[in-house]
Order: sequence, then C-alpha cells, then structure tokens
Amino acid sequence: MNSQSNSYTDTNSQYTGGAAAQQSAAPQQSAAPQQSAAPQQSAAPQPGSATAGVEGGQRHVAEDPARQSLLNVRAEVGKAVVGQDPTVTGMLIALLCGGHVLLEGVPGVAKTLLVRALSTALSLDTKRVQFTPDLMPGDVTGSLVYDSHSSEFTFREGPVFTNIMLADEINRTPPKTQASLLEAMEERQVSVDGVSRPLPVPFIVAATQNPVEYEGTYPLPEAQLDRFLLKLTMPLPGRSEEIEVIRRHANGFDPRDLAAAGVRPVAGAADLASAQAAVAQVAVAPELLSYIVDIVRATRSAPSFQLGVSPRGATALLNTAKAWAWLSGRTFVTPDDVKALSLPCLRHRVGLRPEAQMDGIQVDDVLGSILASVPVPR
Repeated sequence: MNSQSNSYTDTNSQYTGGAAAQQSAAPQQSAAPQQSAAPQQSAAPQPGSATAGVEGGQRHVAEDPARQSLLNVRAEVGKAVVGQDPTVTGMLIALLCGGHVLLEGVPGVAKTLLVRALSTALSLDTKRVQFTPDLMPGDVTGSLVYDSHSSEFTFREGPVFTNIMLADEINRTPPKTQASLLEAMEERQVSVDGVSRPLPVPFIVAATQNPVEYEGTYPLPEAQLDRFLLKLTMPLPGRSEEIEVIRRHANGFDPRDLAAAGVRPVAGAADLASAQAAVAQVAVAPELLSYIVDIVRATRSAPSFQLGVSPRGATALLNTAKAWAWLSGRTFVTPDDVKALSLPCLRHRVGLRPEAQMDGIQVDDVLGSILASVPVPR
C-alpha cells in the first residue's frame, strides 16, 4: 500500500522513517499494495518515547528463523496471487494470534486462491465449504452416522476439522448454520451428541463475503462478527497488477495447480508455534496500553456510531499490534503498530447509526478521524 493511502499513520512525526515506514505491508487499507517481500526495518525509538527503555531502546538484531520462514511465506504466496500482500500479512498475523479472519471482496479477486496458496506454503491442511441457504450445521461440524457393520453410530468429522477452514460466502447461509461455527471459533472444539471433540492445532476460520450483493444473504450478527480477529478488504488490482495477472494466465498459469506455479512449503506448524511464543514476549509500554484503551473508548462516544468496540476488541488490537511488531523485526510495540492494525481490527466491531449511513459516512473514515484525534504517546 502506498503512503498516500495511509497518511493518518504518519501523524506522529517522531516515528517517521521508523514504524510508520512499514505500513506499505500492513493489512489496513484497501488501496493497491506494493509487492514488498518483507516489512521495512524500523529505526530505534527516540529518547523519551513510549517505547524507549524496552530492550535498551534497541531492535532485536539476531535473525529469528521462525520469522524468516513466515516472511518467506509471503514470497511463496506471491507466486500465485498478485497484489494482495497486505491481506497475506493479515492472514499471517491472524495465525500468529490464533484468530479468525473475515475477507471481504467482490468475486474474482483471488480470495480462495490466496487461502489455498497460504496453506500450501505453511504445510497446513485446508478445507473449503460453500455456504448456501440449505447448508445444515452438521454439514460443517460433522454428525453421527449409523454403521451397519458394527450396528453403532460413529462420528463423521465435518470440514471444520482442519487447520484453515475457508467459509466461502458465509453470509449466504441462515443464522442457525452460521451459529454452528461459534463454538469452533471460540472454544476450538465442536460438541455433537454431548461429546466435545477438539479441533486440530492450529485452527482458524477464513470467511468470505461479497460487499456489493445483499439479495438472499443473512448479515452476520454482532456476536459472531466480534469473534473475528480481523476484517480484511481485498480490493480490485491496479492496472499494472491486473496486467501481471493476465500475463501469468497467458503463460499457462493454472490456479488449480499450485505446484506448477512453483508454490512450495517453506514453513510448518512448528515454525508457527515458535513464532507464537516469540510474539507473546513482545513488550508493550504502559503508555501504549492506555493508548489502545483510549482509541477503543473513543469509538463508544463517536456520534456516528451506535455500537462501539468491546473490551475483546481492545485485546485483539493489542495482540495484533504485537504480532505486527514481531514480523517487523522488533521486540517492542510502537504507536504506529497500533495505528496500522486499528482499521482491520476494529472496523467490523462498530455499528453506524442509520442517519450516518444515510449521509454516506463510512466506518473507516470515522475510525480514521478517531485515530487522528486521540493523543499519541511520546
């Protein structure tokens, strides 16, 4: 993403050339991203800043093999998907935090291809479910079936028993089936006939929805939206990126054959587990904890919002900022890390007032104004 689309993240001039410079790969806006293989390294914080004193004010310079493996994943996904680097980064952040992702984009922007390429590069299992009006809860979680040979009922696992479950067009199925995912998303288990069955580790749901077609859809309730860690928008590619897509297809690219495209496993579950342990050790200054709370509380008093962000949203913003800081090569969080993840982490947790909707006000615009008004720690 270019710097023009993220101008509000540069309001704190103390961090220019530092964390703010990394936002070209941060998963926040829907503008056409730049194809950088890895985030830019950040400069050490200024004396007296909110991050000074953490690790002596120095970035952790020793290269982490797990971090390098995850950065290599982005390059592998880029062999199949063009122009969606921020979305790939967002998916990696979700995996690092063990959270779920809501992907929003018009048909044909490679949502399914991205998930398949990501799971291939990470050596993770993935299953796709097309959500339709006649889909039943048991079609997702699994059900008991009668075995005529043993004369007993046995449990047949549903597609939720995987590492990355692609819930395609999740808003096209009734609330009863949507709700079948709630236990899986929150508890990492499913209960059938009174028996709880754990899901594989790691496990995340990547749900997609079409933002322009609402006929025959069932909007996700707030309780379910709040369980998604991030909402990522997948934009149409820019002209040069679309030319690259066409060029690849002209040269024989087959989206159903990732191996032929050169996508190969470069990381695994062990790398992901090591990375999650490293993210947990990322330091957060007390001033930044207050900054996160101030942003969240500002959404609850914003005139355009009838629903503000819950405390779950505050913890999500904290965890994703830590993951982004670690991916950026630092052992501490900066205010720009918080800003970079504010839109994808909060945009689906707020609700516009009807009068604001009639005036054409957009959620991202209101959140951008909040970020510009909340004082930034120095």
